[in-house]
Amino acid sequence: MYPIVDLVDHQTIAAVQKTELLDLALESQANIIFLLTGTIFNVKDLVERVRNSGKQVFLHMEFLEGIAADRTGLSYVVEHVRPTGIISTRSNLIRFAKDMNLMAIQRMFLIDRNAVVKGIKAVEQSLPDAIEVMPGIMPRIIREMTNLTPLPIIAGGLVGTQKEIDEALEAGALAVSVGSSELW
Repeated sequence: MYPIVDLVDHQTIAAVQKTELLDLALESQANIIFLLTGTIFNVKDLVERVRNSGKQVFLHMEFLEGIAADRTGLSYVVEHVRPTGIISTRSNLIRFAKDMNLMAIQRMFLIDRNAVVKGIKAVEQSLPDAIEVMPGIMPRIIREMTNLTPLPIIAGGLVGTQKEIDEALEAGALAVSVGSSELW
C-alpha cells in the first residue's frame, strides 16, 4: 500500500495558487493542501501554518520562487521547510525526493496517447507515491490510468464542479485537487 492513501481523509485537495487563499484552505474540510505558490522568503511560514492546522502540505517545486527545482533546492526544502511532500513534473526531482525520504507526487499532463505511455514509463522509473493526472476532467482516462499503474491517482486541473469531482472519484481517483475555494 502507498502511504499517501492513509493521509487522505477528505477526497478534495485544496490547490492553493495564491497565498491570500491559504486561510480559506485552512478553514476548509480538505486535510491536504497543495501549495502552488510561495517564495524562499515565505514558504517556511506557509508550511508551518498548514502543519499547525493539522493538515498535510505538498509543495509544487516548480512554483516556488527563489528555490530551484533541483537536488540542491529540494535539499533546502527538506532541511528548512519540511513539507509533507512535493509535487513535480520532473522525474529526476521525484527520485531525489524519494532518496531523501520525502513523499512525492508526479504531475503528468495527459494531452494525447503518447503522453500517457511516456508518463507511465516515467513513473515506473521515478516511483512516486502518487500521480496527479491533468486535466482531471477525463473520467475515461483516469479509469485507464488506474488500470495501467498500481500507483494512486489524483485528478487535477480544470475541475470546476462537484459533479466533475464525483466523476473523477467514481473513475478511480484517490482524490481530486481543486483550485476553486468554493469546492474545498
